[in-house]
Amino acid sequence: MAQKVKRGDQVMVITGADKGKTGRVLRMIPDRNRVVVEGINRVWKHVRPSQRHPQGGRIQKDAPIHISNVMPIDPSTGKATRVRFKTVDGAKRRIAVRGGTDLGVVRKSTAGAPAETAAATSPASGSEATNG
Repeated sequence: MAQKVKRGDQVMVITGADKGKTGRVLRMIPDRNRVVVEGINRVWKHVRPSQRHPQGGRIQKDAPIHISNVMPIDPSTGKATRVRFKTVDGAKRRIAVRGGTDLGVVRKSTAGAPAETAAATSPASGSEATNG
């Protein structure tokens, strides 16, 4: 199943202590259905003195929250939106329900394309991935 939220997305927290706050997804933990969002669910971690933290003490870090507690933000409206999927030119894309804005490619689909067409587009898509 395709994820509706990806790393780097701007999301809004829809429930919990940080409800209404927004942030950027820093990390995905798909096996636990959790995401780490910048500035959300901040916790104190007590650390012993080490080379990295010579003084030791307490540091604040972003803890993971469940993926169902966040919604992507539609860039055109600035509001939280649901996401639907649509195949455009052989690529599965995420579309914002609220404003219809394209939120990006989920994956390239080669299932319906002829073999030579799929082979011809593969190197081009590989070079795009390394450039962008």
